[in-house]
Amino acid sequence: MTLRRKLEEKFFRVLSAIFTLVIVFVLAHIIISIVGKGFSSLSWDIITKEPQGGFYFGKEGGILNAIAGSFYLAICATFLAFVVSLPVALFMNVYLIKYPRTLTGIRFFLDVLWGVPSIVYGAFGFTLMVYLGLRSSLGFGILTVGAMISPIMIRAMDEVLKTTPIGLQEAAYALGSTKTETSYKVLFRQALPGFATAILLAFGRGIGDAASVLFTAGYTDYIPRSFSDPTATLPLAIYFQLGSPIPEVQNRAFAAAIILTFIVLVISVSARLLYRGKK
Repeated sequence: MTLRRKLEEKFFRVLSAIFTLVIVFVLAHIIISIVGKGFSSLSWDIITKEPQGGFYFGKEGGILNAIAGSFYLAICATFLAFVVSLPVALFMNVYLIKYPRTLTGIRFFLDVLWGVPSIVYGAFGFTLMVYLGLRSSLGFGILTVGAMISPIMIRAMDEVLKTTPIGLQEAAYALGSTKTETSYKVLFRQALPGFATAILLAFGRGIGDAASVLFTAGYTDYIPRSFSDPTATLPLAIYFQLGSPIPEVQNRAFAAAIILTFIVLVISVSARLLYRGKK
């Protein structure tokens, strides 16, 4: 190895280390700031109670409405996305495997949809909602978030299916299985751990997004009882409470941020553990 190549390697190694330290420092600063401002407001009441009279003036109450709403919305949206994504991913890897150009085009289109800002999905959902003459609700929030996370789930499932041995499909065909039977009885079972990882990643994206539900899910101090009711979410609770001029309410926003960060962290770690278990 020449001296120039050694210097180049050392330069890029130092540059990578610097950027890594900057990212770690920024992330640590964000987490420390959130915990420092919100930890004092964390309590059992804030997790188990709905907002009560005077809550937005710093008095009693909690954010149970936002926690429950976030889980309702994210779970239903993830289920909706799974119902759409599974057949699409299987179709791509079973029926379109002989058409590489078409498959490449579909993957590129899904990657573009993956990168579309969530506010665009929210604007589309809001436009559709107004056109139909409906109001903000849990149901429309589910549809919007489901549409947003579907490209993520499809591409994740697609990558999982690409790693399954082609010999499994050939063996199934040799035994007389149809493509549909091969898809759901062979490939699906083989890729199930990877699918679980894809579902968790999509769920984590859905539960932490605010822009897509800002105009479609609405906001309320109560836990929704039906799909037609508006619902609060943790990101929107943080957004609205952080804009309050009252310090106690602002601290509750940071407490909500701690809860949301913890939920997303648990989901991300679970997805990583599932991925390692698959490997």
